[in-house]
Amino acid sequence: MKSYVIGIDVGGTNIKLGLVDSQGKITARNNFLTAPYASSKKSLINALAVAIKELIRRGEVDKKSILGIGIGLPGLIDPAKGMVNFLPNIPGWKNVPLKEILEKKLHLPVFLDNDAKVVALGEWKLGAGKGFEHLVCLTLGTGVGSGLILDGRLYRGQTNTAGELGHVPLNEKGPLCHCGGSACLERTIGNRYLSEKAAQVYGKEMTPEQMGQRAQAGDARALRFWKEAATHLANGLVSVVNLLNPRCIVIGGGVANNFPYMEKTIKTVLKKRALKIPVKPLLIKKSLLGEDAGILGAQVLVRHATIR
Repeated sequence: MKSYVIGIDVGGTNIKLGLVDSQGKITARNNFLTAPYASSKKSLINALAVAIKELIRRGEVDKKSILGIGIGLPGLIDPAKGMVNFLPNIPGWKNVPLKEILEKKLHLPVFLDNDAKVVALGEWKLGAGKGFEHLVCLTLGTGVGSGLILDGRLYRGQTNTAGELGHVPLNEKGPLCHCGGSACLERTIGNRYLSEKAAQVYGKEMTPEQMGQRAQAGDARALRFWKEAATHLANGLVSVVNLLNPRCIVIGGGVANNFPYMEKTIKTVLKKRALKIPVKPLLIKKSLLGEDAGILGAQVLVRHATIR
């Protein structure tokens, strides 16, 4: 019986792979940095295929026991065609038939979707959003995305692009974003822009992780930094609350590691600016699946597609 799924989380910084059993347990892992392969989609695809083969070897499982490969990617995806339409933070990826390419290389079924939608599936079925029929799940990392569970179903939109919260403008005018737009939420809360802001605060190169460490130590500048970031995020979420009326918003991704320094501000801004009726019952939660959300969500994607 086919009982394993390979879940893959493709990020602008790292690519994480996991072999997941039928109980949702990750039994083997592999990962590699995106940057060394990002300049060539052929190199990145080849690296991905090699990493998958190595994962199967590490997991010591028969290939026949693998149900399929699920992949979450940070951009615009056509799941039905298995096509990567566009990846804003990985150059050169436009209209790439990734499903077809990998299936020829690996001889296993491949399923693709947007990474935030994949994470939303994981949190909905296995994590902080379990049991909710109206859920918004954010991924805060190199980019900013969101997955929507509405009326107990993953909502995709007409062209599978619903949930691109990171590219909703906060203002009519503002700094240019990698998507080609301007004043996007991602331009204030994405990793690279947080790093730029941190460098301005301290006069030297700083990562969001380091800013989190300083906040944990009680550094006043770091605490103000995360309060400002939380204010930008919450202002973006006001529209989400008023438009979709979710019961729960789950915040995941690397930036969510700093949730303790952001939670109070997010709730305060939402309470002040969102409509009173939808915001009153709203829950704001940190991801339960953490760094494994993309891997586990990808295996949910495969199981939903192949097991009826």
